[in-house]
Amino acid sequence: MHLDRSKQRARMAADSDPESEVFEITDFTTASEWERFISRVEEVLNDWKLIGSRVRKPLQKGEITSGSWEEHTQEINFADFRFSITHHCLKQESAESQSREGAGEDVCPLALQDLLCVNNDFPPRAHCLVRWFGVREFLVISPGAHCEAVVSESKCNLLLSSVSIALANTGCLVPLFVQIQQKWRKMYAGECQGPGVHTDFEMVHLRKAPGQHTHLSGLLDIFKNKMSCPLTPLTPLPPISISIRFTFVLQDGQQCSWPQQPPDFYALLAGEVGGVEFGRLPFGACEDPISELHLATTWPNLTEGIVVDNDVYSDLDPLQAPHWSVRVRKADNPQCLLGEFLMEFFKLCCRKESTEEVLGRNPVEEEGTENSDITQALSKLTEPAAVPIHKLSVSSMVHSARRRMRRHRRAEESPLNSHVLNSILLYLFPDAALDKSDLSDVKSTQPSPGGTTEPDRESEDYHLYNQLKSAPSDSLTYRLALCVCVVNFHHGGVRAVAHLWQEFVLEMRYRWENNCLIYGLAGGAPDLRCCLLHQKLQMLNCCIERKRARDDGRKSGASDRSRPGPESAGPAEVSPGKSWDSWSDSEEEFFECLSDTEEMKDTESEKKAANKSRAEGRLQPHGKLTLLKSPEPLYIPVTQEPAPMTEDLLEEQSEVLAKLGTSAEGAHLRARMQSACLLSDMESFKAANPGCCLEDFVRWYSPRDYVEEEVDEVGQTVIRGDLSARMKIPGNMWVEAWETAKATPARRQKRLFDDTKEAEKVLHYLSQQKPSDLTRHLMPCVLHAALLKIKEEEESEDIASVRKALQQVTAHASKLLHHPNPDFKKLEDVIVQMSAEEAVIARARSLKAKFGIAGGEREEDADELQRFVSCLLEEPEVSVVGAGRGPAGKIIHKLFVSSQRLADSSDEGFLMDVEAALLAPMEDEAGRSGGTDDRKAVPDFPPPAGREVLLRTCVPRPAPYSKALPQRLFCVLTRDEFRLAGAFSSDTCFF
Repeated sequence: MHLDRSKQRARMAADSDPESEVFEITDFTTASEWERFISRVEEVLNDWKLIGSRVRKPLQKGEITSGSWEEHTQEINFADFRFSITHHCLKQESAESQSREGAGEDVCPLALQDLLCVNNDFPPRAHCLVRWFGVREFLVISPGAHCEAVVSESKCNLLLSSVSIALANTGCLVPLFVQIQQKWRKMYAGECQGPGVHTDFEMVHLRKAPGQHTHLSGLLDIFKNKMSCPLTPLTPLPPISISIRFTFVLQDGQQCSWPQQPPDFYALLAGEVGGVEFGRLPFGACEDPISELHLATTWPNLTEGIVVDNDVYSDLDPLQAPHWSVRVRKADNPQCLLGEFLMEFFKLCCRKESTEEVLGRNPVEEEGTENSDITQALSKLTEPAAVPIHKLSVSSMVHSARRRMRRHRRAEESPLNSHVLNSILLYLFPDAALDKSDLSDVKSTQPSPGGTTEPDRESEDYHLYNQLKSAPSDSLTYRLALCVCVVNFHHGGVRAVAHLWQEFVLEMRYRWENNCLIYGLAGGAPDLRCCLLHQKLQMLNCCIERKRARDDGRKSGASDRSRPGPESAGPAEVSPGKSWDSWSDSEEEFFECLSDTEEMKDTESEKKAANKSRAEGRLQPHGKLTLLKSPEPLYIPVTQEPAPMTEDLLEEQSEVLAKLGTSAEGAHLRARMQSACLLSDMESFKAANPGCCLEDFVRWYSPRDYVEEEVDEVGQTVIRGDLSARMKIPGNMWVEAWETAKATPARRQKRLFDDTKEAEKVLHYLSQQKPSDLTRHLMPCVLHAALLKIKEEEESEDIASVRKALQQVTAHASKLLHHPNPDFKKLEDVIVQMSAEEAVIARARSLKAKFGIAGGEREEDADELQRFVSCLLEEPEVSVVGAGRGPAGKIIHKLFVSSQRLADSSDEGFLMDVEAALLAPMEDEAGRSGGTDDRKAVPDFPPPAGREVLLRTCVPRPAPYSKALPQRLFCVLTRDEFRLAGAFSSDTCFF
């Protein structure tokens, strides 16, 4: 008891002490998270300069769809919840549209003007809020990308309150919406504030429409009940403007024949595979690329009472609608033949197997791999070793036997049968089936690759290979690319490609060993504008040409030596452009190296005597020039041609020269390596012009380095010449080369170009190529062929968008393929773009087939249908001229009628009546509606897939004496959706 009293006294003493009192202070001046959110919204509105009113031009017809929209987005936070606020605005070019005025009582927000605008009802392509409310400028606050939706009613009201406060504080006249509920529902609520005006944007979204509100009458009841004033319920409402759109979907558009060309089976069976199929890329869609056709019938600006639409009767007949519009729905990823060919060919680039691994190695080679450690064979024979007993087991012997059997079976099974392989080889090498005398006629009888007419060599399409770094369209490389593409798709994939490549390489070796020129390759040095594989084949062809020329020279020399006669067919008859190795002297043959000839054993005196007594290797006199030290004419010698090189050899040579460094020794060695051709030409010049000097050689070889001047001597003007300054530099390589050069004609010199060595290098390079390497080499040619095919198909359809897209695709592909190491992953995007253009052309043909273009209609109707189809490909929605009575409207009506009858038919015999109905003229409307038929009447159109009703009026709210303000209700009724989007305005001054 005493303790309790002491505690009580201590507590009272503490309470009496003022310093010991502690109060919980709440600072109401500190901003809450809600207030910070409102402030942040106001900052964004000020930053975007959306404060005050703006005067703009009235919206023109279709401006919402055709105009360009701009968007600005910014992130804002409500506590730890992230929102994004987006500003959508239609750009208008007029200067008046951007003028701003101070907010005043007489200024009406633009949104209220847009609510009553009738020029942009049912836009085909616009934001959903633009379609429902017709506004040209608005703001949307929506949850962030990874934030949950605003579902609860309290959170929705909190956001709407924030919006209302921010609009009131800033004076912004732009409507602001808040996205609520799940995003897929597209539910929005918002408001717009102006001087004396307040507009609420409300929305209702249901799965199913209530039974009493599925027609116009029920929707009008909703609209009137929403606008009626509770104080004066008997006040009559002003007339309501009504716009209605019904959408009908045609899903079965297969009544017409599909325009895709079938393969030529007769040619396949007749054995003409090589000339018909292997040179042609397929084109077109295997299925209809148009999945649905949507017909929208519109009744604009009707007045209440003119039209009746309820659950018993409806005046809304689609054929009587004053406005029709059509849009097509594209099939998702239609199967297109050319695109599939290209994509399957592209997939080969990712394969890693070699040709031997794909086809299976030789059993001898397999045995060699099992006992590959041959270097230690003798030591293993002499060294004692334990016998591996496990290898002698029965299971291991059976396994080894099975492996050998599989190898033999795989080797016996060729991916390409002999008939297909022979057809391909005959297509690639048509000269193999002709005699030598008929080779001149091969090109005239050979069909052009790709199945098209051969392009003019001066045309832009022929020179397309320069842009793509591929090969000419009449070359062997181009035809090989087509064959590999077709073989890969139709005849066994990568194994068939490896088999074909193996046979191709064997054919190349056969032609090299038998001196047969390669058909389909232009003569001369490799064209560096083409792909590397084409350059390699051209290099091999050059080697064959040099080898043939050398062999022919030896034969002609031997025949000339066997018969006496004057040497009249010497150098004078050789044309200036003829190469040295094709020119043969009548007495002597070509020598590989001077060290192998008998003349190397002669003394220097004998050589000088021989040089003075006879000149060798003359081609023709060089104009009227004479030697400086003798009156003899200066002759142009027969020289060796420079060694042809491919781009990879040039890169290797550049790397070797670059590795020599910048030192004096390296520079001197680099100059000597580059002067091999110069030394050969000097030796040929000395042999053709005995007694010549370096100045004579420079006058022919490099005239700019021989400077002539007029000098006065004893009253006479004399022309004297001398070498240029760079030729007189000490240690000049030309002077050194001239001193070391010997008078040797070209045919006795060591070859600058060793055709045997180079040919073997090319053949080895070809044999080492994997199927993936071959695909990478031929990819430019395949893309080249695909572009030509698309261009050819587009010319018959005349689609401007495809032509423009092809130019972009060509530029993109050219940039990728000219890179030293092309990114083949990016080439996949090029193939996808080509497939997209193929689908566009297929859609054009599908639409033309559906609308019967070029089917015998009148010329004016054909022009109208052609324009209509072209617009369908370019625009999201196209108006039908004449609605249901125009040429396009009649065809659309027939398509729906035939589809309805096909769907209603219960027996197969009725299909014949459908075909007759398509061909017979349509009955007049009176006969169709009033006539009787034994069969049950089938409606011409199915039930509408979607109904859209737009109701508008101006009503004083909330009191009868309030200002009349715009009211709007947009209704959407489909099978799975019932949506009401309403904008209801109220007067905030007189209420």
